[in-house]
Amino acid sequence: MRIITGKAKGLILKAPKGLSTRPTSDRIKESVFNILNGMIDFNDKSILDLFAGTGALGLEAISRGGAQATFVDFKTINIISDNVNRAHFNDKSEIISGDVFRIIKKFSDNQRQFDLIFCDPPYNKGLWQQTLVKIDNLNLLKSEGLLIIEHDINETSENLKSILKNIENVRQIKYGHTTTIDIFKKNI
Repeated sequence: MRIITGKAKGLILKAPKGLSTRPTSDRIKESVFNILNGMIDFNDKSILDLFAGTGALGLEAISRGGAQATFVDFKTINIISDNVNRAHFNDKSEIISGDVFRIIKKFSDNQRQFDLIFCDPPYNKGLWQQTLVKIDNLNLLKSEGLLIIEHDINETSENLKSILKNIENVRQIKYGHTTTIDIFKKNI
């Protein structure tokens, strides 16, 4: 797992041992960022990386010109911190340990919004759907902001379309037999 392009191009990222964290593969990450390049200019954008794991998605966005990334995870803060240090992005990074839902509620309470939000929770636990609805309800995306959610291919979003108020699904990409990426855009 590495940073693909930009200021930290080629940096090999550390990943936790074991199967409790499932980092986004380089192949999927590269494909997603190629799609995002046509949808958003990373320069000076604020990034939120939820269920950050290794921090790979947020670090890739900073490497491509992002102004600042906030990484949120409960278990892998030491790995994220190490990867941020190795990429020399300390001045552009905020690392928060804790429950994603409590933290995004605090962001909302403080009227904090982001240009780009990555969400890569554990598969098959319903967490991606809960996070999607919370982000929509808490109004965490800036105008024209994008939300990228990775989830298991068998987890569907069909029942969520009717309840989303501020964001809409603009693209869905399936990778192999395991992974779906949904891209949502703020529609207001």
